[in-house]
Amino acid sequence: MRRAIEELRAFYGEPAGVLTRRLIARRLHDAWGEADNCDVLGLGYATPWLDLFVGARRSIAAMPGGQGAEPWPAAATRSRSVLVDDGRLPFAAGAFDRILMVHALEEADDARLMLAEAVRALAPAGRMILIASARGGLWSRAESTPFGHGRPFTRRQMERLVREAGLEPMAWSATLFAPPWPPLFPLAEGWDQAARRIAPGSAGVILLEASRRTYAPVRPGLAEAAAAALGELTPQAARPAPASKRPAPGLALNRERP
Repeated sequence: MRRAIEELRAFYGEPAGVLTRRLIARRLHDAWGEADNCDVLGLGYATPWLDLFVGARRSIAAMPGGQGAEPWPAAATRSRSVLVDDGRLPFAAGAFDRILMVHALEEADDARLMLAEAVRALAPAGRMILIASARGGLWSRAESTPFGHGRPFTRRQMERLVREAGLEPMAWSATLFAPPWPPLFPLAEGWDQAARRIAPGSAGVILLEASRRTYAPVRPGLAEAAAAALGELTPQAARPAPASKRPAPGLALNRERP
């Protein structure tokens, strides 16, 4: 059973939700910037972050029926949110260049079907970021937060899920290493930096970026070359390739090398 829209809205107005929004926003900005000239879909409860993508051609918030929907943007005269059946999305195939899934998979009746529908709506060169509660983190045990409900994931489980849906993992990141205890929130950013190196399995949230298009074999996870940041979702230029195999301009991948 999904958390109701009222619970989610209330959480993101509390200190824990404000912290969550800020830390995840940094990872998303590193990955997609302002999503210039992209059509963006937020699936689940993604409205706390859709305002980041000010360069998008259009942004739509799709909210599952079991959760409920709210108008978005709040100050707009025309809402761009829609209530959907997460196993049958009302969008044409290939309609979106970027899809952000938050509070989507953990409480889905059928996570594979929901992801398959999202992949159908993804453009051939599109990219998707899935954000889910991490199985090894303390946030998945905190029922006072949305991350303490439904099924948490490990990074390997998420990678397996996207591969079964026909995608390839490109990059991964994690955040919310600090325990969900308000007195520790002022230390959360420093805690993230330290724990990412000494206790990477203690994150509260996992972010996995995946794409339909790959140009080299991909192993699970992010490139060892980017391990200094332990898998930050930071766009990096692809290595030069022969003219016949060079990726389309503007599509920079974070890849693991064999």
